[in-house]
Amino acid sequence: MNAGIIFRMRILTLLINQAGVGIAMLALALLSACGGGSAPPTASVAASTQLQPALTVTLVEDTATPTAVPLIALVNGEPITLASYQAELARLQAASGTPDGTPTGTPSGIPTGTPSGMELATENEQKVLDELIDQVLLAQGAAEAGFYVDEALLQERYDNLVAALGSPQALQDWMAENGYTEDTFRQDLRRAIAAAWMRDQVITAVPEVVEQVHARQILLTTAEEASQVLADLRGGADFADLAAEYDPLADGELGWFPRGYLFDEELENAAFSTPAGEYSQVIETPSGFHILQVIELNPQQPLSPDARYVLQVQALQDWLAQRRSQSEIQVISL
Repeated sequence: MNAGIIFRMRILTLLINQAGVGIAMLALALLSACGGGSAPPTASVAASTQLQPALTVTLVEDTATPTAVPLIALVNGEPITLASYQAELARLQAASGTPDGTPTGTPSGIPTGTPSGMELATENEQKVLDELIDQVLLAQGAAEAGFYVDEALLQERYDNLVAALGSPQALQDWMAENGYTEDTFRQDLRRAIAAAWMRDQVITAVPEVVEQVHARQILLTTAEEASQVLADLRGGADFADLAAEYDPLADGELGWFPRGYLFDEELENAAFSTPAGEYSQVIETPSGFHILQVIELNPQQPLSPDARYVLQVQALQDWLAQRRSQSEIQVISL
């Protein structure tokens, strides 16, 4: 069996990234290289891994007057408009080919048994709401770090969008089709720029050189077979020869990897606790039964591009999880 099966790259979509939805898609896909704005020279944000208990989202009734701007959520008192949500959802549903959405059970983040009101019944609806909430949290983090999207930067990004779409009318048409006014569009664009800046502060804080282990493995399908191989190793069999026998394509080679890269915590702990030149006990995971051999360990090994990306994604997820745990988030029922 190929050694690569023990990896599960946690390539989650970077929230507010180059292929975001709705306003994030329009603005960030074209413009999200985060530059400009006003920030103190010392402003920096470290990704925290000390996660707090999970947040319970509160649903409240919509008490807006007929002339008020309809809202979908409040994040620490900051509104997310219904127009923003609907535009994002329509774009995502069109891209996925399911304009009506596909029910997938109770969405994550909304308590089971939620009473009547706005029922977020599809995966797309929950995804859009979560990403909008995360965008607001990122923008709020940017403000706390001292980053400010001034009028010059906002207008520069706005003008770039006009140029990319071909004309001011093209942008006006897009806004009209997606329920935006000039003011609400600029508000969301400002927030998207700030969110992208904060995202970049978090992910660039991930170091390029970290402790890593270089290992190979023997992966078996049954406990009996794994026990026999372990007995053979203890009897003097060569680990590399057995690894090549069970994985002729890769010889059991796993390469260099940091903490947080493997899909299984127990497997990762074994890799980092086994001395160089020695092998582990049998470790059972959903992929099978593993025996690891540590070839070498380097406390200052440069990360491969894909490994650093995985750590950056995790840093962003950790940052957002902590911010959610410290925030008041209200989803407004209609």
